Amino acid sequence: MLYYLFLWLDKQFDIPGAGVFQYISFRTGMAVILSLIITTVYGNRLISFLRAQQVGETVRNLGLEGQMQKQGTPTMGGIIILLGILIPTLLFARLENVYIILMLITTIWMGIIGFIDDYIKVFKKDKEGLAGRFKIMGQVGLALIIGWTMYFNPNIVVRQRVTLPTASVAPLEVQKRGDEYYFTQNLKSTKTNIPFYKNNEFDYAKVLTYFGDGYEKYALVVFLLFVIVIVTAVSNGANITDGIDGLATGTSAIIGITLAVLAYVSGNNIMADYLNIMYIPNSGELVIFAGAFVGACVGFLWYNSFPAQVFMGDTGSLAIGGIIAAFAIMIRKELLIPVLCGVFLVENISVMVQVGWFKYTRKRFGEGRRLLLMSPLHHHYQKKGYHESKIVTRFWIVGIILAIITIVTLKLR
Repeated sequence: MLYYLFLWLDKQFDIPGAGVFQYISFRTGMAVILSLIITTVYGNRLISFLRAQQVGETVRNLGLEGQMQKQGTPTMGGIIILLGILIPTLLFARLENVYIILMLITTIWMGIIGFIDDYIKVFKKDKEGLAGRFKIMGQVGLALIIGWTMYFNPNIVVRQRVTLPTASVAPLEVQKRGDEYYFTQNLKSTKTNIPFYKNNEFDYAKVLTYFGDGYEKYALVVFLLFVIVIVTAVSNGANITDGIDGLATGTSAIIGITLAVLAYVSGNNIMADYLNIMYIPNSGELVIFAGAFVGACVGFLWYNSFPAQVFMGDTGSLAIGGIIAAFAIMIRKELLIPVLCGVFLVENISVMVQVGWFKYTRKRFGEGRRLLLMSPLHHHYQKKGYHESKIVTRFWIVGIILAIITIVTLKLR
């Protein structure tokens, strides 16, 4: 909103400095600052309100050191994160941008699902919360909205390079790199970036080449399936990772910074050409959303670091996971998620392996056995006697390493 106000002021009255709102870097910085102010200054007031309403965490005794001391700590603190994301984005981003619209929908959609889950746990005294099938339905519904919009919206395109045998047959302005002639044009595409591959691109439609000619008409089905899997997996991964103070919040902030970098280079024609990656017109506006996201996570960490004064609950964790997944899909870096979100992935896998092995051994030997002392993985280290702060710090370090590797993959092929 402020973008449009200052753009109008600049045109009507030529106010000095008003034009600075046209720069993405300035608006991103302002989004980060405002998000930090909202989450730190006003976060304390919300925590006091939640405590007054007795919106406390019900902790099941898992035999972990210091666990029961967290009984009654306010939950549903994810509301702080949602406000820290939504308000700066509404103020500083261009709201007609289709990518921003999708990210706002994602934030609100997943926030509502998480809020309902927390509400059932806290006020209905049902420890299971919202039934798993309804969570999945919500995640799949969001994935369908994102995938369908990405596929059909005319404003979502990528700039493709078309190679020519000679410059003389070019219908458009020709460029030359080495012995290669080419021109670029904006096209609808199901291509995405893939790490460690020669041209760094993968077309979802190619999955169906075995159907023969005309396989392209089924590309939407494949694309939607990939989007559903990614949104569901990352959202649940963030939810599982939110098990000890500051773990999911700090890890998500690291991921958010990385996504901001990826969005900036993908939405900048010069940088995209230098890195030889897909240029995605208008996607640079997502950097502002990423700035608000990082600011909200860091600001929430002020209260969520050990010992936590508030828990984000599913209101925050489901929203964070959905945001990361949707953001990566929109900048066509979703195939980098296994690397970038490696902490979420390992946490997810640790639960699946633990449950799968327990069921297999119970059926095979009549007695369930465990590979880990407890799942998810962070609880395993707690059982081994590591302090929460040490576990969180080491997971953050791993997250930083994975973030660096993710950025480096843009040139490793």
